[in-house]
Amino acid sequence: MPRLRVEPSNIELEATMGETVMEVAERQGYYWPVGCARNGECTNCAMEVVSGLGRLSQMGRYERLNLLRQRGPRSIEDPRLRLACQARVLGDVVVYKRGVAKL
Repeated sequence: MPRLRVEPSNIELEATMGETVMEVAERQGYYWPVGCARNGECTNCAMEVVSGLGRLSQMGRYERLNLLRQRGPRSIEDPRLRLACQARVLGDVVVYKRGVAKL
């Protein structure tokens, strides 16, 4: 099973292949900051991929368009900025997102 680590909280989670990062965290009782219906519209769930970028699904058109719409052109220049509600886990990944906490 893939492993997901969330910094700076140092949370270690087991993921199922193909789950979104947010689904992994919420399934195991963690709160992930979000401001929409977990569908990529608000971009509040944005995270920085510290390692394992190639072990996440590729950024889709919808994710790219919403990042561009909400955060501007610079947001899509750095491939490490991803939306936790859209990025699917395909292997071990370390991400950085403040505010992730046990419910």
